[in-house]
Parts: sequence; structure tokens; C-alpha cells
Amino acid sequence: MAAQFGRRLRRGATSTAVAAAVVAALSASQAPGATLGLATQPGGNDQPAAAEPEDGAATGNDQYHTDLPPLTTPGTPRTSVDLPATSAESGIPASVLAAYKQAQSTIAGTDPACRLPWQLLAAIGKVESGQARGGKVDASGTTLSPILGPALDGNGFALIPDTDNGAYDNDTVTDRAVGPMQFIPSTWATWGQDANGDGRKDPNNVYDAALAAGRYLCAGNRDLSIDTDIDRAVLSYNHSSAYLSTVRSWFEYYNNGTHSVPDGTGVLPTTPGPATDTTTGSASASASPSPSPSPSTSPSGSPSPDPTPGTASPSPSPSETPGGKPGGTQTTKPPTTTTPPSPSDVRKLAGIENAGTGTLTAMAGQDFAGDVTVRAVDGEGDSFAQAPVTFTISGDTDARFAGGATSAEVVTSADGTASAPALVAGETTGDFQIHAVAGTTGQFSLSFTATVTARRADAVARTTSTALTAVQGGEFAEDVQVKATLGGAVASGVAVTATILDSAGQPVPEGQGPRFTGANDTSVSTLTGLTTDADGLLTLPRIHAGDTAGTYTLRITTEGGAVLDIELTVEAPPAA
Repeated sequence: MAAQFGRRLRRGATSTAVAAAVVAALSASQAPGATLGLATQPGGNDQPAAAEPEDGAATGNDQYHTDLPPLTTPGTPRTSVDLPATSAESGIPASVLAAYKQAQSTIAGTDPACRLPWQLLAAIGKVESGQARGGKVDASGTTLSPILGPALDGNGFALIPDTDNGAYDNDTVTDRAVGPMQFIPSTWATWGQDANGDGRKDPNNVYDAALAAGRYLCAGNRDLSIDTDIDRAVLSYNHSSAYLSTVRSWFEYYNNGTHSVPDGTGVLPTTPGPATDTTTGSASASASPSPSPSPSTSPSGSPSPDPTPGTASPSPSPSETPGGKPGGTQTTKPPTTTTPPSPSDVRKLAGIENAGTGTLTAMAGQDFAGDVTVRAVDGEGDSFAQAPVTFTISGDTDARFAGGATSAEVVTSADGTASAPALVAGETTGDFQIHAVAGTTGQFSLSFTATVTARRADAVARTTSTALTAVQGGEFAEDVQVKATLGGAVASGVAVTATILDSAGQPVPEGQGPRFTGANDTSVSTLTGLTTDADGLLTLPRIHAGDTAGTYTLRITTEGGAVLDIELTVEAPPAA
């Protein structure tokens, strides 16, 4: 570790002054095609290039949001997240903020020499996805709907043929950047992480994506307390000086203070990009591949000029669009001009229909067996892909989607179908509704009825086999304990009724046989409202023998129809 630390100090000391001047000039010009010089060379002169991430970029150099922070910073320089909400832009959704801070903490334990600041992750997350579309994530941190970049088909962006068979980006022709940190699938295959411990490396999960981004930024023995290493790291994410300038602006802004806001309430980007295009997941046709930020104050304090009016934004140079695919150089081709389709040529969403959703019934506390699935269609009845669908639970129920949410946003796949997350029954029995609403204006909807039934058992048995005998006027010495099961498994929370019957099969009358002590010390022959515990067990109250000798039956019945009869014997006292 000492050798590594010294190496980092030598690198920072020898290159900071020159590289900082180069980057400052580039940031002020914000020229996407500018040569990035010393600060952008992977590895520099004192470390092998192989120590850096792949020759491309984590995002494939695709489109990003160019919004810049307000001119007024949230407050004096500080790093606390407990500041007053003086600016809406300084608010970071709670789960997203937690993911950034967890990534910083994790990497501080595994690679302390990197000195990753979570504010750098926040700056990249803002530029790439608007902090996961303003924090639209479920309880586990997974985005409610996919965040996809444009198709990297060489038409204005790098050409990256499909590498994941559409597993992450739902595109089997070319790759797209995926998730809140916008990793292309080939990069995720190398750098993907499981930060939330669910056994999956999911680029759509903000915890997984933040940790992967942190490790990617720390690659090549970078020390992110050094400005030149920060520049190298950011440029490895998207090889554009304009991108570096934008990220640097947000990094400086967040270093001046942030605060936490509820998930789903973060400020959304106003410029085109993955977070604002929820219909197709691709970039706007009019967007520049490497757009320049609007006029504002750059990290160096110098105004950033507008492009010359009436001229097109410059296309990325080959040096800025290597493609981000590990192990090879990607090809690019200049953007082509296409004529916008006329209104009659554009397919429109015309409705949704049931796509195989069956009877929705589950026992309390259990998962529903089937999924709620719908299919979006156009005016010809053909499948409509990439349509947003919102599933919502309503009614008197505590049923929830997996993760505890009552609503979920999903985008239809290539066959036009969308399935709600797994549905979990609560303890409230009865019917409730699930509404599926498609389209950005919610003009198409479909409702399903789901039913939660009471917990049940199909078998019940005593836990001991001791004969139950008592003397008149006394009580049975042994407590009666039973265990309920369903399909051989423990049946917890099952309602049980216990009744003492006479020889004729009728409940024992008052004073004529064994009895329970009920509420308010009353004597009763039937107990209701009993429930098995987490192990399926139930212990009955002590049974009094009564004053009438004879043979009686204790009948145990459960919700679900399980029945157990236990013999009770009351004997006359022995002769004096």
C-alpha cells in the first residue's frame, strides 16, 4: 500500500499543473472534437494502459443530459446532506443518495487509496439519468421502468453490435446504455456489481450501478483526490470534453451542499436524454450526439459559448466515440439526415388487452401464482413495443408488489407485453383490484380482480399421545397442544376452533361435563379466535373436568377443513 500511495503522489505532483491547464482550456471551449491531450491519455506516462478501463467508454459515448446547475450554489462549501432545501436542484432522492454513499463506503474499505467522493457519482448520475429519473425506484433501488440510451447503431453514435442478446437493453441488433448510470452491456459484463446482496448484478438497480461506476472510476490506480485523475476517470466514462465540463459543474455544485428528498420527487432533466424519453428509450432525432451545455458558468468560472446560430452541432470525432466495447476498436459512420415521418406513417398506441392473466387467488401471506400481464397494441391490433404501463393496486387490501410498492412502471417488450412485479398477498382477506394504465396520458386502462383467502391447514395433530383423564371437580393435568400443517409444511396463522362434545356429539351444557374458562372467567364449551403460531402450534387453555363423570370428545377444527377428535375421560373420585 505504501508503494502504491507514493506512486500516486509522484504522478499527481508531476502532472497536475500541465494537465489542469489543458483541461481548463477544454472545459471553457466545451468543444466535443477537441484533442484532450495529457489529461485524457489512458494511464499517462507512468502506468501501463492496461491498468485503465477498456479503450472505449462505460456509456458507449451516447447521449447525456446537458442541464447545468443553478448559478447560485446551495450554500457555503460543505459535504453535509442535512442542509436546508435552498435549491430544488440540490435535492437528491433518498435511495439514490444512499446508493452513492454506500458505494463510497464500500470502496473506501476495499480501495482506500482511490478516495472516491460520492459527490462524483452524484454528478455522473445527474448527467446520465437525472438521478434515476428523479428517484423513481422501488424499495430495493431498482428503477420502476428501464432507462435506456439510444441505439448505438453508428448513426450519430458509436457502432456497437449487440453483445448481450438483448438481455439488458431489450435490443438484439445493437447495444444501448442501460440503467441509472448508463452502462453499455459489454462494459457491465466486466464491471457489474451486486451491491444490494440480492444475488444479481443488475444495471437497473441504483445500488449495483453506483458501486460498479465507483469501481470503474477507480480503475488504473486512480486517486480521485487529484484533479487530473478525476478528469481521466470522467473521460473514461464518456470521452468528451463537453461531458467532462458538465460533470465537473455538478461535482462542484454538490460539493457545496446537498439534501435528501423523497424518492420520485427529484428534479427531472429538461434536456433530451435517457431520463426524459420514456416512450422509446432512444435519443431525440434532433439531439446532437455530444451536445454542448447551455451558457452558464463553467467549473473554471468562465462563460461557455453557444454554438454559432444556424449551424449544426459538430459530430463527435473518432477519438470521442471509440464505442466502449472491451477488447476492440468500434467503427463509426457520420450521422445521416432523414426526413421525419408524416403523421400517417407513425404507429400509435391504440389500447391494451389481457395477455394471459388468469385467476388471481392467493392465501394470506403467500405469493400469487400468476403474473398480471397485458399487451399493448396499435390500431391494427399488432404488438406495440416500448409503451409505458403503470400497474396500481387499489381497494381494501394490504397486498403489495414485490418490494412493498403499491404501483410499478413497466415498459412493454418487443412482443408488446408487460408484466407487473410479483404480487404478494397480505393478511387482509377479500377482493381488491389491479389497474393497468398504458400510454403517457393514461388513456388506455384495464382492471383485474384479485382475491386473498384466509390461511388454512389440511391436517392437525396432537404433539403428544398421553391419555387425557381427570377426576370430577378437578382439571386435566396436561395442556393440549396441536400442530397444523398444509401439504406437510408448517401452517402458521391458521384460525382454529375447539369444542367439547358430549356422547351425543353436542356441545356440553353448563355444569354437565368438561369446560374451558372463557373471557371474564366464564365457563364455555367452545373456544373461537384461536390461531396457530409461527411454528404451526397451538396450546389450548386448561380444561376443567366438571361434575359429571363420563367420556367426552374434544374436537379441533381449522380453517381449511382439518379436524382432530381427542378423547377426554372424567372419572368419579375414588371411594373413601
